[in-house]
Amino acid sequence: MKTALTIAGSDSSGGAGIQADIKTMTANGVYAMSAITALTAQNTTGVQGIFEVTPAFLAMQLDSVFTDIRPDAVKIGMVSSSGLIETIAERLAFYRAENVVVDPVMVATSGSRLISDDAIDTLKARLLPMAAVLTPNIPEAEVLAGMAVSSPEDMMAAAEKIGREFGCAVLCKGGHDRNDANDLLYRDGDFKWFYGRRIDNPNTHGTGCTLSSAIASNLAKGMDLDAAVERAKAYISGALGAMLDLGHGAGPMDHAFAIGGEFAS
Repeated sequence: MKTALTIAGSDSSGGAGIQADIKTMTANGVYAMSAITALTAQNTTGVQGIFEVTPAFLAMQLDSVFTDIRPDAVKIGMVSSSGLIETIAERLAFYRAENVVVDPVMVATSGSRLISDDAIDTLKARLLPMAAVLTPNIPEAEVLAGMAVSSPEDMMAAAEKIGREFGCAVLCKGGHDRNDANDLLYRDGDFKWFYGRRIDNPNTHGTGCTLSSAIASNLAKGMDLDAAVERAKAYISGALGAMLDLGHGAGPMDHAFAIGGEFAS
């Protein structure tokens, strides 16, 4: 069985973060492992509190994973401070981690800010250049590219700017009322659109975590990047289309929509 590691924060309500990543990786056929960057008190209405682990303890988690069950892919999500970002970059470089997918989480679906300004600078300098692919949504792409994004042409310009600056592929995710769920992949000077159908479901908590984890799972299984993205988009469409409705805010998706068998009933 192929393996994948998620490095991210814990979501106590289970819809995003480590919990969404593990569910997604399991549903996509890889063995999931985790290194937790922070505990959050969080639900579908917002983030009530964040309690970070220390850089030393995060390094210990990463060492424990890499020295025993080496991951075939690594997904990085919420990392809210410079010290933790430096630790991740140092340890991943030491172990020569492969298939690194970075979801540059800056704002939760609920609108809560999840990262400090100095941490964004460290993210740019240390972690983004290590990625095989970045998966920013439009607000995150605007921060990384330093420009407004309001059209498909803007998405192309921002993705190219980010990709050239950090030397990696960029999947600029649509949505956010800007287009019909169409995502743009920039890689080595080439562009490819992945067209999607907007699903009329207000429960989108954890969509970014889920998509990036699905991509990492597919890369771990040996898919090329185009196939990994296409398959991940199909998975997230199924999870949204299951129309799970939990909580009082932007609820979670049904990560297990395609899991059946005797133990699921």
